[in-house]
Amino acid sequence: MTTQSLPARTDVRGGTAAEKPPGRGGRRLLRQRAGRQHHAGPLAYVLLGIMALLSIFPLYWTMVAASTDNTRVSQTPPPFLPGPNLFSNLARAWDEAAMGKAMVNSLIVAGVIALSTVMFATLAGFAFAKLRFKGRNALLMLVIGTMMVPPQLGVVPLFMMMSELGWSQQLPAVIFPTLVSAVGVFFMRQYLSEALPDELVEAGRVDGAHSLRIFWSIVLPVARPAMAVLFMITFVHAWNDFFWPFVVLDMTNPTVPVALTQLSAGYVRDQSLIMAGALLGTLPLLVMFVVFGRQIVSGIMAGAVKG
Repeated sequence: MTTQSLPARTDVRGGTAAEKPPGRGGRRLLRQRAGRQHHAGPLAYVLLGIMALLSIFPLYWTMVAASTDNTRVSQTPPPFLPGPNLFSNLARAWDEAAMGKAMVNSLIVAGVIALSTVMFATLAGFAFAKLRFKGRNALLMLVIGTMMVPPQLGVVPLFMMMSELGWSQQLPAVIFPTLVSAVGVFFMRQYLSEALPDELVEAGRVDGAHSLRIFWSIVLPVARPAMAVLFMITFVHAWNDFFWPFVVLDMTNPTVPVALTQLSAGYVRDQSLIMAGALLGTLPLLVMFVVFGRQIVSGIMAGAVKG
């Protein structure tokens, strides 16, 4: 009687036996391991807590300084608890710096600049990432090269241009020179190069769609997370921009950073009043982060999931 040799048992650890798909229990175990969440240790929570406190402390100190008087702020040691003068100092800063008009101007300037930068940067990023045309690499290098030029070098000719157009002391003088940025174009180009598959663009071509139709129906849904991040970054930068608005605007039509310089005028600077104005100028940004922060983070996470 001939004894037939039995097949070798599958050894998962060794990996040398015949491969066999896992059974029902094995698949369940794999799914449990794949969905297992990794929890941070106590040291990670301590470090995150310290970083959060260090990040929040400047805003807390601004509120403390804005709620006291100038004499108390100048004492040593300085106060670390809020005082009773917060709302009175905020009202004084609002009146003396014309913060109402300044906030409206900053909202117009930052909103228009952020929207135009997102739209133009996405268009240019799509062209540089997925379209093929002569001189594409040279134009991209030219755009990147403009990032190396200090903006202070163009202040004098730019101011002369705004004066010739009759836009001096007006908001268009702040808006039009910054309708698009090289950083935004490069950011969107890098994102679309990775997030937008070439097959989607080719499928649109096969269906007879032209470039603008592909951009509207295919590129915009894919680029939405990066557009949200670029909008937030550009809005904050435009809201806080001081140098060029200070050059081209005056106190009759200021943005928020320009209006805050009115609070530091005089021989003796009222530090509590200046801090109250800075707190007023920061509140709209904080509200924006509170309202739209969750949507932006969820959009980033959605854009990071592939497959």
